[in-house]
Amino acid sequence: MAGPERIVSLCPSNTEIVAALGLLPRLVGIDDYSDFPPEVAGLPRVGPDLQVDLERVAALRPDLVLASLSVPGMEQNVQGLAERGLPTLTLDPHSLAAVWESMRSVARAAGVPEAAEAAVAALQGRVAAVAARAADLPRPQVYWEWWPKPVYTPGGRNWLTDLTALAGGSNCFAGYDVDNVRLEPAAAAAAQPEVMLTVWCGVAAEKIKPAQILERPGWEGVPAVRSGQVYILSEGLYCRPSPRLVDGLELLAGILHPEAFPEFAPAGRHLGHGGGRFWVPAAE
Repeated sequence: MAGPERIVSLCPSNTEIVAALGLLPRLVGIDDYSDFPPEVAGLPRVGPDLQVDLERVAALRPDLVLASLSVPGMEQNVQGLAERGLPTLTLDPHSLAAVWESMRSVARAAGVPEAAEAAVAALQGRVAAVAARAADLPRPQVYWEWWPKPVYTPGGRNWLTDLTALAGGSNCFAGYDVDNVRLEPAAAAAAQPEVMLTVWCGVAAEKIKPAQILERPGWEGVPAVRSGQVYILSEGLYCRPSPRLVDGLELLAGILHPEAFPEFAPAGRHLGHGGGRFWVPAAE
């Protein structure tokens, strides 16, 4: 077997990259939040991404540890790994293109560069197909919510701005030249989004109650709320810089333009609440 034979992943996006490259047989440990693909369920856990038990990592005798600075605070793990002399590859993707490069980096480190080229080509083909169909469609204003208190939304450097444009929409806060924007709730409402997409990092969609969004002061006049274009989505499809962002892109195209992308339109559980329509997609 070429390359490292014992890989430990410290965050879900890295685990999903390993899976996409066909390297699951080499994965010997994962963080507590990695939950995809289902085959990783029985692997040893090394703790949550910001409180990784580095001694447990070392005990797994890895010849490659995958960290990611897309997780704020991961730097302390990277430092601890270096102090223990553990071979580490640290990724830091901020865009869809950077996800492709992350896949190539992992594949090179694992000694299987050809696996990345095949996987990336297939993903890029799916992205190009969506972008081509969405290119001439109207572009609704989209508000993404990473977190409610305090409110965080992706800025212009975030991969969700890429996805929104490719799917035929426009991120309300793309003009902020940062990864994430901290907002007052009133500022989010003032942007008057036509579509609101809720993806609270680390929170399962079914745990989010519609009232937590609809009953905010001043939100009754927001176009997305008035028209019922408010969606609660799986954070696993949008909050992780992994190949699964392409699954999220296709679903997003179906949300923004169901007439043009009927095969991707969400078929989920309806959580009606007042004037709003909330959907938790049934399939991730």
